[in-house]
Amino acid sequence: MDAVGARFGRPEPRRRVRDFVAGLLAPLPTKNCWTIAEHAGDDGPGGMQDLIGRASWDDAEVRADVRDFVAARLGHPDGVLLIDETGDLKKGVHTVGVQRQYSGTAGKIENCQLAVHLSYASPAGHTLIDVALYLPKSWIEDPMRRAEAGVPDSVGFATKPQLARRLIDTAVAGGLPCRWVAGDEAYGGDPHLAAALRDQRLGYVLAVACSHRVPTGLGVARTDQIAADLPPRAWQRISAGNGAKGHRYYDWAFITLPLAADQHHGHHWLLLRRNRTTGELAFYRCWSPDLVPLHHLVAVAGRRWSIEESFQAAKTGLGLDQHQHRRWQAWHRWTTLVIAAHAFLAAAAATNTTSSGNLIPITVNELRRLFHALVIEAARRVADVIAWSIFRRRHQATAKTSHYARQALREP
Repeated sequence: MDAVGARFGRPEPRRRVRDFVAGLLAPLPTKNCWTIAEHAGDDGPGGMQDLIGRASWDDAEVRADVRDFVAARLGHPDGVLLIDETGDLKKGVHTVGVQRQYSGTAGKIENCQLAVHLSYASPAGHTLIDVALYLPKSWIEDPMRRAEAGVPDSVGFATKPQLARRLIDTAVAGGLPCRWVAGDEAYGGDPHLAAALRDQRLGYVLAVACSHRVPTGLGVARTDQIAADLPPRAWQRISAGNGAKGHRYYDWAFITLPLAADQHHGHHWLLLRRNRTTGELAFYRCWSPDLVPLHHLVAVAGRRWSIEESFQAAKTGLGLDQHQHRRWQAWHRWTTLVIAAHAFLAAAAATNTTSSGNLIPITVNELRRLFHALVIEAARRVADVIAWSIFRRRHQATAKTSHYARQALREP
């Protein structure tokens, strides 16, 4: 809270933000302004709703403070910026950015929001640091819908790779120490993003499709055809990182792409990964301003999976996708405070990297449980629980009276 408190001009919103983040860290069945306000001991949800919807503060500035916080505690010269998107399933058509579109989270076309996230990974840990909401063209071209959701006039259509580029530019301009960028096929297939990364001298390991074509000494070829023509001696067994059940071993190969050289004067490779059990293949376009060995590229490719761990922790433990806000500003504020909570956990977990005996180091999820049980829950009062039971029943009674009165106007 010391890192972001200056963004809130008065002590009341600073305390409310602290209580809001504490509510996100709590094991509530669902997380929304009602449940978080009850957890904080407020006498109603109005204060939390005001913080998310109406109070005066800039969510972009808070995310900048979170980025600086992460740089100070997890920063490393070989840090990796990870880009990926996640979908939040929603009902109706009024929530900002929602439409029927493909969601990798659901694995099919669903009514959902999509957001591009930027995560930071280093030897000390990994955490989410920034986000950009994807607005489909159907929203961009509908002024009435935009106005109802509070979308700023300055927001135009941008593809997911364009949003990712903006997030990366912001992180680099903010001084976040990093050397690499990793992402999936949605970003590896965009040549403009790759060129922008080379221009910033950022190495990258970006996944591409099996149909992706690369220039080789024998002409332009598909990546899957290159894999089929490789001799057995070209493959090496290398771990992509430590997993909960052991090393993540795959067969790897890479070939140099000298014909892909451009004005950036770096080194291009095609990296290939083969599952040792199923034989399934994956492909990556790689670039670095300096020569690096194969195992270094493999390590960067393996880092990409950490953003999936961040998504899981933020959704299951911090309520990233449980918001009930339809408007642009409220969505960004909710997501920003979830990012802040996740960064706190990642930084705190990074301070305890060794354990005695046969214990593993404290994980983000375990730290969240300990922090709530030992710090947050210990400060709550029985009176708060009773007061909220009375508040809910009074609110429900008022709503019931209003429903019956409205019905009496229509019915004989």
